[in-house]
Amino acid sequence: MTDPTPVEPPRAPRPWIERIGLAAVALVLALLFGGVAAASWIGGEWFLTAMSAVGCLMTVWVGAQTLIRG
Repeated sequence: MTDPTPVEPPRAPRPWIERIGLAAVALVLALLFGGVAAASWIGGEWFLTAMSAVGCLMTVWVGAQTLIRG
């Protein structure tokens, strides 16, 4: 009997230039999220502050993972 799940070849890592570019995009988005978090904190919008700060941290995390893992 054959296995119904096809075997996929192992993923090749991304080239360094692509990793750096994706991390740069993530950094720009994280700066935007951080700016929204700072502005909403000054304005007293605590929920928006929390959501923007979490978005900033998650974007930084994904950018770092892109560089490390490839």
